[in-house]
Amino acid sequence: MATFRKRGSGSWQARIQRKGHPDLTKSFGTKAEAQTWARQIEAEIDRGNYSAPAPIETDGTTLRDLLCRYLELITPKKKGAIHEGHRVKSWINSPIANKPLAEIKSSDFAKWRDERLGKELSPNTVRLDLAVISNVYSIARTEWGFESLANPIKLIKLPKLPNGRTRRLTPEELRKLIQALEYTQEVHQIVQLAVETGMRRSELLGMTWENVDTAKRVVLLPDTKNGDSREVPLSSRALEVLNSVGVKTEGPVFTTKPDSVSQAFSRACKRANLKDLRFHDLRHEATSRLFEKGLNTMEVSAITGHKTLSMLKRYTHLKASDLALRLG
Repeated sequence: MATFRKRGSGSWQARIQRKGHPDLTKSFGTKAEAQTWARQIEAEIDRGNYSAPAPIETDGTTLRDLLCRYLELITPKKKGAIHEGHRVKSWINSPIANKPLAEIKSSDFAKWRDERLGKELSPNTVRLDLAVISNVYSIARTEWGFESLANPIKLIKLPKLPNGRTRRLTPEELRKLIQALEYTQEVHQIVQLAVETGMRRSELLGMTWENVDTAKRVVLLPDTKNGDSREVPLSSRALEVLNSVGVKTEGPVFTTKPDSVSQAFSRACKRANLKDLRFHDLRHEATSRLFEKGLNTMEVSAITGHKTLSMLKRYTHLKASDLALRLG
């Protein structure tokens, strides 16, 4: 009898269990498609016409074969296609990619993990690299007919992520930073908006005047990192900064390139003698300030676009002294 369950990705997985036959699973975009496939397979089994897929042991497919197919068909559809493409190509050039799937074990990836960590790569980088391989295996199993292919990444322990950064920007540090940026007009404005809105660098640089409504005091971000659109409210200070840019009816709000923003920010930090400060810390600072203004979790996540409470907590560092004042 077939069973069906909805997966976290929104797809539906059909599972057929029959005595004398290997378990069969396959994922589909809708439950109706999963049910149709299950009925067809069960009918073939009942008629004695079903032929199980060849086991992986008799298939000469290598990991490189899957990676190349993934790079061609799956990666280009992703928002972070460029970054993922680099990771996939790195895997394609690795020795483990030459091995047939039947010979690859979870211990191979555990050894790879330990070697990478031994080279002082960050735990998050190693996790992201392994996540690519995990997705390759999942796609191969659910979309490319490798139903009996087990995912070895699910059997190994992933590197533990370090605690989130706790760097907060003091008012005096912000004043020094803004002063150090006064000769780079756009970056000067971008930094102030980052602290006021919590927007990512890519979101700030992707803003267009068509999506800025100064009357309603909101900015529409139609295409964010997580794939959803959202509206960001503008504080009075944020509105002042936008007005200083010179409000137009169309076109990009800022024209500075991402690398130029990062370079100008780094130079300003050196001039202002600010230690261990990154541009992305401005998003941390803005998120923490929203909570300190009294906004609740749902309100803050609507502004910043954080999907989960755990991620929101990583980006939030409230001052205990401020919390003490609120306690009375």
